[in-house]
Amino acid sequence: MKIGVLDHVSIPVSDLTRSIMFYDAVLIVLGLHRTAGGDDVAGYGADSDLPCSFWILKETGSNAAKPGLGLHISFRAVDREQVHAFHAAALAHGGRDAGRPGPRPHYSSGFYGAFVFDPDGIKIEALVREDLL
Repeated sequence: MKIGVLDHVSIPVSDLTRSIMFYDAVLIVLGLHRTAGGDDVAGYGADSDLPCSFWILKETGSNAAKPGLGLHISFRAVDREQVHAFHAAALAHGGRDAGRPGPRPHYSSGFYGAFVFDPDGIKIEALVREDLL
């Protein structure tokens, strides 16, 4: 069995309800669903029988969201259409454009991605690495 380097990522959000609405709409196009949650947290994964790979947490004092270019989270897409759907869903649900869908050959030869800022200003991305397909 191959084991990846990352198990999960979690980020703090200032308004959990607003962020759930945003991430529900944005991540569904990439095949991730909200499969766990509580009063202060929501978790997303590809299957409810597997652990969540992405979590949003209601911020509290010491874990306040720190938007900016120093942090960004990248989600793998299966094709260019998913990248475009991700970008469109993000903009339609309160996200801000940070890089329209398109090739980024300066990153790698098969890189096709899109970047947005979530409602708290955290930079997220969807990409397909066409050279690995």
